Amino acid sequence: MSQDARRDEELATERRAQILQVSYTDTSLLLDKPLFKDILSVDEMQRLRIVPIQADRSNILFGITTTTSQQTMNQLRQRFNDQRVSFTLIAEAGYREYMLLYNPPPKVEYQDISIANAGTTDLVQQVSSTLSQVRADDMLAYLVSQAHRLNASDIHIETQDHDVRVRFRIDGVLHAIAFLQPEKYRVLIGAIASAGNVSTVADEAQQGHISQRAAMADGTQVDVNVRLETVPTIHGMDVVMRLFNMDAGKYNLDRLGLSQEERAVLDEIIAKPSGLVMVVGPTGSGKTTTLYSVLNSLKSDERKIITIEDPVEYQFPGITQISVHSTEHGEDASFANKLRATLRLDPDIVMVGEIRDNDTAKTALQASLTGHLVLSTYHAGSAAEALARLMDIIGQNPLFVSAIRLVMAQRLIRKLDDKCKQPYQPIEAELLKIQQVLNTLPEAIPRPDLTQTKFFRPGASAENPYGFQGQLAIREQFRMTGEIRRLLEHPTNILSAQDIETAAAKSGMRTMLQDGILKVCAGQTTLEEVYRVVG
Repeated sequence: MSQDARRDEELATERRAQILQVSYTDTSLLLDKPLFKDILSVDEMQRLRIVPIQADRSNILFGITTTTSQQTMNQLRQRFNDQRVSFTLIAEAGYREYMLLYNPPPKVEYQDISIANAGTTDLVQQVSSTLSQVRADDMLAYLVSQAHRLNASDIHIETQDHDVRVRFRIDGVLHAIAFLQPEKYRVLIGAIASAGNVSTVADEAQQGHISQRAAMADGTQVDVNVRLETVPTIHGMDVVMRLFNMDAGKYNLDRLGLSQEERAVLDEIIAKPSGLVMVVGPTGSGKTTTLYSVLNSLKSDERKIITIEDPVEYQFPGITQISVHSTEHGEDASFANKLRATLRLDPDIVMVGEIRDNDTAKTALQASLTGHLVLSTYHAGSAAEALARLMDIIGQNPLFVSAIRLVMAQRLIRKLDDKCKQPYQPIEAELLKIQQVLNTLPEAIPRPDLTQTKFFRPGASAENPYGFQGQLAIREQFRMTGEIRRLLEHPTNILSAQDIETAAAKSGMRTMLQDGILKVCAGQTTLEEVYRVVG
């Protein structure tokens, strides 16, 4: 409670005491608050709404609130008839402060979760017990702080028939962390809804954003910066919280794991003053991290950069960032309208957080034709699929096709832990599968000799029982050059994603599957992991 709010409450209590013609005490001014635990039990203080403030052999002064009954005061006079009993009115805040002194909350031990026990029965019981003891704000801060410790990307809160499951997505895989009882879930979901400005009784899916600094009961400061996605289910409201990483060093092109060829292509494209660059992939594939890293590399005093995002995930000094929220016309209309308004501000570079509809796509393409470098993300399974969907939007328009400079598709796969990975000899079927993919590589890309290649599978250690540590990206880069450009500018019929991918492969594009297999041959991941993600 702020000092002004406390002062207002004390003034209101003093006026109430004057009306009731009773004594009044401002407990906020008492420097010394002795405790008299042998006069009343804690249960009686809570039930009767009364606390002893002063006492000696002859006198007892009780602090009462506006809800303390006259009957209670009469009973206390009779109970302590050998002492002079008097009463003074105190504010509700003062009563709560005294009760915290008489009945301090149990100290909660916030035990750190380790990857070694994530998903185990012991860990689930321990975290469930911790969450059952803490206040609502601490529940949220504790979950977020532990998710950051484990480099988790999401927190999933899932309602079930008898309880509520909490899971973390770590390196792309979900792990059970805790189970909550319904009453504790309602407290947590209320705190999340309040902070994220969403409703707990909505009949439709909702989106929200929480950005705050929380102080936990043990004094720990936690930055809570998450995007909320909620959906009503048959058992209640499920929530997914996407964590935003506030580490500025993360948004650096050198940390994206680009190969020399991929980096050279990207550097050449973004050095141009105009054109459209798209990063495509499913949710959680690192698209925004890639775009932020590109923006960071382009930022300078000579360029004006504007972003349009929903929401703004990370704030960059020197860049104008615009947040898009739902309107009565819908979020898609907001994106297109904000983009058109942004272009009137004479930017050199524009980042559109996501192309969601035809109007935004056409506006972005038009901007890229009129002297702007436009960066955006797009939800698609591959670069070819993104191009096929864009072709449906723009039709046979050679100008629009020429505006598309680069489409980079990516997925995140788990990286083997170098400390415990184990060499092994793949079976014949695995080697055949690897060789079949290598045979489809463009001629310019060297093929590894499988007879000399060492393969690895995940090992295990006390610190890491899963054998994977972190994630790496597999990518494909689609450039609008050569045969593929001629094909898209003058299509003889409707092109499928497969037609576009085949033409791109002939033009030298390496697919995500091929990139993944090369990383298997380099000992960075496993064949099973590549096929788990790529399919």
